[in-house]
Amino acid sequence: MTAPVRKLLHTMDAVLTPASPACDAGELAAAATAAVAAGGGHVLDTSQVTFPNGAVTLVLILAESHLAIHTWPEEHLVAIDLFSCGTIDPARITAELARSLHLAEARTHQVERGHPVS
Repeated sequence: MTAPVRKLLHTMDAVLTPASPACDAGELAAAATAAVAAGGGHVLDTSQVTFPNGAVTLVLILAESHLAIHTWPEEHLVAIDLFSCGTIDPARITAELARSLHLAEARTHQVERGHPVS
C-alpha cells in the first residue's frame, strides 16, 4: 500500500493592471502553461471561455491536478486556484503567473485538502 499524497489548494487573488494580458484568452493560456512548466507540472488539456464583458475563465487539467483562472476586468480582479497532488512547486507557479500577467497586490493562501498525511 502506498502512502497518501499531500493534496493542497493554493489560491491567489490579485489586481489586474493595465499591462496585464490576462483578459486575452490566448495570452493567458500561454502564460499559464509556461508557469505550470516552470513549476514542474504537466498540462494534459485546456479549456477556456471568453465572456461578452471580456472576462476569461481558463482551466488547465494537469497530471498533478488542475489550475483554474477567472478574470473580472470590470473589477480589475483575477482569481487563481491551483489544486495540487504531486511534486509540482505551487509557489513557483503562482509567482510566475503574478510576474508574467503583471498582477498587483497578489494575496495567496494554502488549504490542505483530504485527510492529513503522516
